Amino acid sequence: MNNALPDARDGLTRTERLVLYLIHDIQKERNGRNVPTVMLYGRVLEYVDMSEAELHVYLDRLGVRGDGTE
Repeated sequence: MNNALPDARDGLTRTERLVLYLIHDIQKERNGRNVPTVMLYGRVLEYVDMSEAELHVYLDRLGVRGDGTE
């Protein structure tokens, strides 16, 4: 399975979908609070081998913005 090909249903790649799922999951654990990027990066690495810079590219593409407080 190619992780770079977008799904026909919603246009997300497998990796983009994983990132969004993990953000949602961590937010639930943190009672709705913002997700620190370093925490997200650690979780993403459990599934996909990528650099921190690559994660930021995915976050930018998905429109996920941090407020810099965590």
